[in-house]
Amino acid sequence: MIKFGVAGGTDDFRNEYKNSYQMPEYLKKFGLDAYEYQCSRGVKVSDELAERIKDEAIKHNIKLSIHAPYYISLSTQEQDKKIKTKKYILDTMTVAKKMGADRIVVHAGALLGLERSFAVESACKILKEVIQEADEKGLGDIIICPETMGKINQLGDSKEIIQMCKVDKRLIPTIDFGHLYARSIGTLNTYELWMKELSMYIEELGYDRMKNFHAHFSHMEYTPNGGEKNHVKFSDEGYGPDFNNVCRALIDLKLEPRIICESAGTQDVDSKMMKDIYLEMEGKNYE
Repeated sequence: MIKFGVAGGTDDFRNEYKNSYQMPEYLKKFGLDAYEYQCSRGVKVSDELAERIKDEAIKHNIKLSIHAPYYISLSTQEQDKKIKTKKYILDTMTVAKKMGADRIVVHAGALLGLERSFAVESACKILKEVIQEADEKGLGDIIICPETMGKINQLGDSKEIIQMCKVDKRLIPTIDFGHLYARSIGTLNTYELWMKELSMYIEELGYDRMKNFHAHFSHMEYTPNGGEKNHVKFSDEGYGPDFNNVCRALIDLKLEPRIICESAGTQDVDSKMMKDIYLEMEGKNYE
């Protein structure tokens, strides 16, 4: 089955709980299955907290992932920034190992004025180096998931992410449906187009790798020229993408990703809404 969860803390969670290690217990109440811990502002997780989250996730049967820092720049040409980028990724993988998370999400970063093809080549080189170092550090079982990005001037359209994932068979994509919708200026929103998009991933990376790919979903506000502007809530009217069309495509292609909701504060409520839609389409019920 598709697994559903949230990124970071939600508004209601913060009103009810004080500690991030309580998130697995909270998510269980919604019938959700996954939690993406946020290291987006830096990797600052104590061993004690990592172990506590791990224990709670096991107890409540919650799959864990971690979002690596936003500061990562896979296309950078500056040596000191390359070193920092690799360190951010490896530090996140180290915490993932301690926390019991099986995968981390990585942004590719901005183009920095480079030609797109050259920027992708640079990103692939850094990823190769990171994987080699990860293997040397005993972190080779942690999956790196490069993420599709929502702003047109960022590195990370679908073809670029596929190319990065071809660096090593252990890499799988993070397909952010909201980002791709915003990047397309709202045109990537029909069942037929999602079928085409997802089929491209399967063709290029293989079904086995794509069956349980990582995903983000939220409704997005975008600008006519730049793409992504803001994440919004499902209750905010007039925004896409339409999850019904995404869900139908996933079911028809027999894909079972882990979908992390990134709505603006209502990740829990909106993620449950997506799971309800999925279960209705599949004709399944909660356990």
